[in-house]
Amino acid sequence: MTPYIIWLKRFSLTCAIALSTGFIASCSVPTDGESASSSSGSGEVIRISIGTQDQVINTAVGGATVRELGLLEKHLPTTGKYEGVEYKIEWSSYTSGPPITNKMLADQIDIGLMGDFPAVINLIKFQEEGDDVVSTFIGTLAYSPNGAGNAVVVPKDSDATSLADLKGGAVSVPFGSAAHGMLLKALNDAGINPETDVKLISQAPEVGGTSLRTGQIDAHADFVPFGELFPYRGFAKKIFDGAQTGVPTLHGIVVRSDFAEAYPEIVQAYMKAVLEANQTFQEKPEEISAMIEEWSGIEKEVVYMFLGPSGLQPINPSIGEVQLEALKNSIATLISLGKIKSPVDPEDVTQWVDEGYLKQAMEQMGLDYDEVIEAGETYVITGNDALTDEPIEDPKMAAQFWVQAEPTVTNFASIPNMIKQLNQLQDEGKAADVIFVHDRNKGWKLFAENSYYVTNGDEVSAFLLEADAKTFAAESGGQVTTFKSLLQTYASIPQPAKVSQLTMDDLRQALQSAVPAFAG
Repeated sequence: MTPYIIWLKRFSLTCAIALSTGFIASCSVPTDGESASSSSGSGEVIRISIGTQDQVINTAVGGATVRELGLLEKHLPTTGKYEGVEYKIEWSSYTSGPPITNKMLADQIDIGLMGDFPAVINLIKFQEEGDDVVSTFIGTLAYSPNGAGNAVVVPKDSDATSLADLKGGAVSVPFGSAAHGMLLKALNDAGINPETDVKLISQAPEVGGTSLRTGQIDAHADFVPFGELFPYRGFAKKIFDGAQTGVPTLHGIVVRSDFAEAYPEIVQAYMKAVLEANQTFQEKPEEISAMIEEWSGIEKEVVYMFLGPSGLQPINPSIGEVQLEALKNSIATLISLGKIKSPVDPEDVTQWVDEGYLKQAMEQMGLDYDEVIEAGETYVITGNDALTDEPIEDPKMAAQFWVQAEPTVTNFASIPNMIKQLNQLQDEGKAADVIFVHDRNKGWKLFAENSYYVTNGDEVSAFLLEADAKTFAAESGGQVTTFKSLLQTYASIPQPAKVSQLTMDDLRQALQSAVPAFAG
């Protein structure tokens, strides 16, 4: 292991320790501003500088996982013009995309990982300020076809239940982020003027979290994973989900054109590392989620919620129609809000997109493009029910819990089966760290206690939105209910085997209590 890698791992551990104390810091590896390559006594030195966002779970597979498992080093070329080359790999982590763009413009970062709104701003800024250098979008890390992942949260004891309740209040959001774009659109759609009806404040996630805790703001809007992380940590509740916009969102990879043109094989090597990271996560989601918790400070249960099977964000590296729509919509929204001054047509985004590096990486790894996409899109819960051993045939109706100290998640074909097993688990003195259900309509992974339910006979369906639950109940003749009520409905009944363990005196006492006239 090289001294640099040892130092980098110590650096990452320091970040994780800082995060565990409650702060989500911008843990950046310092750069000396050295150009992409230079000469040294031992031969050519090529700098590879990558800017990521460790706490943004959508970038975790292409960022922290590649870094900590040494996957880029594994795939870097060492023959031909790269024979004898020394690679200087620099990783830096930020809390949002705009700082990465600034460093890319300054030629201090070669490859950047960021959300859709920061990505299009990155592409446009390079067009405006990059001289002969442009930025190219070369692959997707994770995405949502409808905007799930972005969210607006309020303090847990807040009376606010919708965006309408925020009028006249202070709302913070990381300016220039994917969540910023989501918030502006959502407010406009709700008839709330972002300029006059609310006070918008720019705050990074860790500052927004503190402001929520201390009551300094009325709401905080953020991107993956904070809309789920803050409620999971117990000090916030979600009142708006990005999925309500119906607008796709993503996190992806941009690269400076001069770096890509000089070292296309290195860019291909990075894409190979991302592909391997994707495969590794899909094969061992709980194990890698636990590792990401160590590297980022984001609880493994939240990591799993976003990227695990039936998660909120499919891991699909391609740039298809949905991904292009996310980028085009971001441009259109920014134009409508007056945030882009130079004339840009949303269709222009296609000139900044290049899947060539990804496809070449797949070819060199012996991977089929369509099969990789299908693997990401069909990554859902499978196997058998832990209670009944029946096959899990409909992932949208499935449920899961993660028991404390157990290495893997327990799967169930239905919510009732999960609750029955949960009650038995509690009888044994054990507890689940997290309980997941899934939206019946879209299949999104949900925290059980924060979801809405409809019971219809023995069938129980979960929903992200109360309106969806009410609509389904009206259509199906079911009843809307809560998770607490479900727990009571499916409370465990003592098994006959337990009666055999009672003494005759116990039985006599029980019978006398039930039938006072009983004697003998």
